[in-house]
Amino acid sequence: MIKDTIVNGAQNAPHRSLYHALGLTREEQQRPLIAVVSSYNEIVPGHMNLDKIVDAVKLGVAMAGGTPIVFPAIAVCDGIAMGHEGMKYSLVTRDLIADSTESMLRAHGFDGVVMVPNCDKNVPGLLMAAARVNIPTVFVSGGPMLAGRVHGKKTSLSSMFEAVGAYSAGKIDEAELTLCEENTCPTCGSCSGMYTANSMNCLTEVLGMGLKGNGTIPAVYSARIELAKHAGMQVMELVKQNIRPRDIMTAAALRNALTADMALGCSTNSMLHLPAIANECGVDFDLDMANDISAVTPNLCHLAPAGPTYMEDLNEAGGVYAVLKELTKLNLLDTSVLTCTGKTMEDNLRGVINKDPSVIRTVENPYSPTGGIAVLKGNLALDGGVVKRSAVLPEMLVHEGPAKVFECEEDAQAAINAGKIVAGDVVVIRYEGPKGGPGMREMLNPTSAIMGMGLGGSVALITDGRFSGATRGACIGHVSPEAASGGVIGVVRDGDIISIDIPNNKLELKISDEELAERMANFVPRKKELSGYLKRYAALVSSGAKGAILNI
Repeated sequence: MIKDTIVNGAQNAPHRSLYHALGLTREEQQRPLIAVVSSYNEIVPGHMNLDKIVDAVKLGVAMAGGTPIVFPAIAVCDGIAMGHEGMKYSLVTRDLIADSTESMLRAHGFDGVVMVPNCDKNVPGLLMAAARVNIPTVFVSGGPMLAGRVHGKKTSLSSMFEAVGAYSAGKIDEAELTLCEENTCPTCGSCSGMYTANSMNCLTEVLGMGLKGNGTIPAVYSARIELAKHAGMQVMELVKQNIRPRDIMTAAALRNALTADMALGCSTNSMLHLPAIANECGVDFDLDMANDISAVTPNLCHLAPAGPTYMEDLNEAGGVYAVLKELTKLNLLDTSVLTCTGKTMEDNLRGVINKDPSVIRTVENPYSPTGGIAVLKGNLALDGGVVKRSAVLPEMLVHEGPAKVFECEEDAQAAINAGKIVAGDVVVIRYEGPKGGPGMREMLNPTSAIMGMGLGGSVALITDGRFSGATRGACIGHVSPEAASGGVIGVVRDGDIISIDIPNNKLELKISDEELAERMANFVPRKKELSGYLKRYAALVSSGAKGAILNI
């Protein structure tokens, strides 16, 4: 306990004097000191309510006999950062968050911690820190946004981006665009579909690091405040029992998370974050596991952008636990794993029911018998590329067409807006990978424009960058090796035929072996002039196939 190493004894009188400077009484100093990592800020809609969540956590900790102490973590709003240089700073914050949180926890010797994140890189960054520091930890997120309402129908941020494509194509007028703009994001919270933030908050439940409802209770519900109080109380139980993150986030738990990912139809970004979390836990995580698990895991949910249901609907249907309960029918989960409740997953799932099979399909009636994400390999992606299969139109599961090649996102977006992309094309965007971007920008603008223009059933897009969880369509990201590392994507030329076969996990550049060998022999990857944090990040980051972790 911290009081035994930092607080008690004459030698620690200087430490106590500084605690007194904080206004901490001797009584407070003798209780377990619990960090509350607050991701509150006033720029991210998913974080603007976290001050209230943090206050509730602090009350829960105090109620259970601990002393809560708050310090901050940063977060980037991917939606606001989308489509410009700011997106280069999104993924890279995951490691800044992990590093800074580790530093604060280690420097001050806390007994336990409650992590209060909500958005895309914030959640995995704090999970990585939790694994590193390995003190008793509970997560409680800020919760998802309620769905918007436009013309009486539910909508979400992905629809907003697609509306821009529809406006550019002349399918809607400015008044309709404004109507969408003003009604799509009606509350605070992480955006209302199964995008990256909600994917990771749901998977935090599956990993055993968050209490029931962490991923699905809407941000504006009072139940979210109650959940935060319970998280504060529960961390005190974990301190008493000395249950730590690495006791919970085991190889079996990570495999459970990947299985649930397939059933839920989570964001492709989970294929970056789960390997990174596994790395911090000392667990091997190969992308090939994704296809092995997908082959036996049914896709049970089609939440936006894959379908017409939203996080609030998943919550009403029973949430993540109801999805897990369905999967137990096929014995797809290791339910013996320990969770932050102090109980096993099996214990947690007792009495859970699927309240709405129209939102969470039964395993007897899935959307598909295979999972929501696929890893494609071939000469164009020797180490793999990732696609959200559950959000691909049936007619695009197999596609072959000519490449239209662009050296950055902006060039591709300009061509799409100018009507230069036509039915049958395969848009290739390169030099947007972890090193080449750097920062592996999300491509929601071009993918949404393609869908909004009505080309989703005839145009594919591949990139060494990545996609937002809001992306849908035949969009293959994380292509590895990336162009900046000498990958084959760097030698694709306009007009080359690219073959995509998602059911068979194939991605091929249709040129002869001899032609490919000649191109690769003469290939010199482009270099960018970099400065600041991006320069250091580009020098250290691994490929997307390895989770874009930093090589140290």
